[in-house]
Amino acid sequence: MNNLKNITKTTLSKEWARLDRIDYDYQFKNGEWKRLSRECYNRGNGAAILLYNVEKQTVILTKQFRMPAYENNSGEGMSIEACAGAIDNNDKPLETIIRETEEEVGYKISDAKLVLTAYTSPGALTEKMFLFIAEYDENMKFSKGGGLESEDEDIEILEIPFSEALEMIKKEEIIDAKTIMLLQYAQINKILIPE
Repeated sequence: MNNLKNITKTTLSKEWARLDRIDYDYQFKNGEWKRLSRECYNRGNGAAILLYNVEKQTVILTKQFRMPAYENNSGEGMSIEACAGAIDNNDKPLETIIRETEEEVGYKISDAKLVLTAYTSPGALTEKMFLFIAEYDENMKFSKGGGLESEDEDIEILEIPFSEALEMIKKEEIIDAKTIMLLQYAQINKILIPE
């Protein structure tokens, strides 16, 4: 980018993830250069998955407490989401989502299809989400799931009719961006229509 120069970073916090202040010179369309400053939260990338069952016309979602959502609106602290997790230790997105599916919802999958990649908040977060889908059936359930105690996870597993999940978006009961994208991907691409 020829309209960007003199980038400097100052780390403000390294608690759970890294928060940087990034100062930079940016040239606007009118030719003027300005010194700008933005805060950038770097927690790495993530992966999410929509597990679906064509025969039952259901999807597996999770419900868990999210402090940032609660901070914004205390009535929205319990978040209904697709199974997801941070990509750790240079893992590949697929490896991550297979592991997270086992830990969070107790299903053992061997593969998943990557359908979307997206930044959910590119103005503040570096995180890029890798969004997958995979079919599930009851034979794949091998544990109760619920997340890892060592990661302080307390996850409720929801098996919901697909049509109900779409209604939950309309009623603003599902307001998580990655989950909405995955459910709408399944709807647009008719993933849950029996063959």
